[in-house]
Amino acid sequence: MQGNIASAEGALAAGCTFFAGYPITPSTEVAEHMAARMPKMKGTCFIQMEDEIASMAAVIGAAWTGARSMTATSGPGFSLMMENIGYAVMTETPCVLVNIQRGGPSTGQPTMAAQGDIMQVRFGSHGDYSIIALAPSSVQECYDLTVKAFNLADRFRTPVFLMADEAVGHMREKIEIPDKVEIVRTRPPADGALPFAPGPDGVPGFAAFGTGHHIPVTGLTHDERGYPDTTNPARHESLVRRLVSKIEDARHEIADYSVVNEDAEYVFVCYGAPVRTVREVVERLKIPGTGYLQLRVVWPFPEELLKRFPSARAFIVPEMNLGMMTREIERHTCVPVIPVSKIGGDLHTPEDLVAAVKAAGGQE
Repeated sequence: MQGNIASAEGALAAGCTFFAGYPITPSTEVAEHMAARMPKMKGTCFIQMEDEIASMAAVIGAAWTGARSMTATSGPGFSLMMENIGYAVMTETPCVLVNIQRGGPSTGQPTMAAQGDIMQVRFGSHGDYSIIALAPSSVQECYDLTVKAFNLADRFRTPVFLMADEAVGHMREKIEIPDKVEIVRTRPPADGALPFAPGPDGVPGFAAFGTGHHIPVTGLTHDERGYPDTTNPARHESLVRRLVSKIEDARHEIADYSVVNEDAEYVFVCYGAPVRTVREVVERLKIPGTGYLQLRVVWPFPEELLKRFPSARAFIVPEMNLGMMTREIERHTCVPVIPVSKIGGDLHTPEDLVAAVKAAGGQE
């Protein structure tokens, strides 16, 4: 199965009933597959919107009717969605956005792989907020992590992002499709609770439109009733700090990763397509002294995992950008961090990574 198709099938298995999108390479197969499958499934709706701005708006509206909703896009379309992504954060709207990354800036390389949106997904909309972003490195993970994205979106009442890349989105591999998947839904509000009154975990119950609750929904700073309260500094700080902390405080629950060889001196920190080359170097070629940390959840960044490698002399970060995640890792460790950046669409080769180990002092 193709990675993009696996993501679409994962969404349907997770109970996605609404898809709104606009075709854009290299994500178009997600929309095409949903367009073919959803009209044949009871209670589902596919709609092609006029652009990505409208697509994100439609997804938010559908989510407030109780639908599990999703869109898919790539770089330029992702940029257009940023204002509505901020609105989804502020209104605590659960939804899923699949971004199959391509080379940029601007129109860039529509058919080539990249990981240049990894900081945009974290900071692309204005204001302070936290988000959840997942990064598959295989077709199987495209399926599994799309299911996980829907569950996280409902659990934390937030937009969740699947940050794949063209290489993973367009590759074909055998996968295992389970008979059923675990589904975690939003919890209803407690009796008598205000619409945006948080529970003990900082997440309010979710009452979709039509369920008998009066719920104002606004992107303005609002109180727990949902009423605008834009000139109250204390109200704004309380709201925004809660939107951040409900995710950051749960980073251990959200984290998804693999650790190989905790005694390694030269540790690859990787996500997405570069994971495949790292495995070749560490597991098949068995380059001495090497290990790796694969991040399947890249945001919130699990900085505590860097401590799992007490003997590390260097963290080596292969990325299909000019070192975006490298800077984040540098914030959380005193160990030297070595970027292995590659842009233009080519994947890292084993020789690239072996050379980085040698440059760091390995294989002396």
